[in-house]
Amino acid sequence: MARRNKLRKFSDLSSFKNVFQCFDPTDPCLVGMGNTKVDLKNKWCSDHFKNDHPLILELACGRGEYSIALGKTYPDKNFIGVDVKGARIWQGAVNSRDQNLENVAFLRTRIEKIDHFFGPEEVDEIWITFPDPFERASKANRRLTYHNFHDYYRNFLKPGGIVQLKTDSDSLWENTLESLAEDERISIKYQNDNIYAQELDFPELEIKTYYEKSHLEKGRLIKYIRYTIH
Repeated sequence: MARRNKLRKFSDLSSFKNVFQCFDPTDPCLVGMGNTKVDLKNKWCSDHFKNDHPLILELACGRGEYSIALGKTYPDKNFIGVDVKGARIWQGAVNSRDQNLENVAFLRTRIEKIDHFFGPEEVDEIWITFPDPFERASKANRRLTYHNFHDYYRNFLKPGGIVQLKTDSDSLWENTLESLAEDERISIKYQNDNIYAQELDFPELEIKTYYEKSHLEKGRLIKYIRYTIH
């Protein structure tokens, strides 16, 4: 039954106007409704969102809870949740569709291929919310705040564009700080290793995903950092 439900969700994705997919990472082309090939590089705002608002990505978005909440809070900005898991994307796409959020879309792809789908200086901000910390040293290059990913982000993030990480992982937090300190082209604008110990400095941090609520119930501290990439 679970497998049939997953297959149905995968099939549904090709019928959603707010979902775009890359099926083959060795041939990074994009398809939209009806599995029709589309080219939105440098044209996400003009051709899909039909406006000239800022474009913000949520990487490893899961069910897209943060993208959806941000979209509701900031109707004058465009949000794209990015994840490789089709079942997760399906949930976010359904929720945003049911809430008529025209400023929220989803991209199903491996994040290592993301720079194939966005042009130079096309993206204003990146959110990374509770990603897999990949604690083993052998998997360091899979952390979304590691050097190799910053090189991807530079291909499409505007100069001085903001990257924001929210995590409960001590190891990812420490590894991120080390990685950022080694890159002279990165400037940390704000960091806090226990954001709920005081009044929140940014209203966006009020948003709590399912996983964050679970982490808080277990007494874990939520950490947040924002930095710019040049």
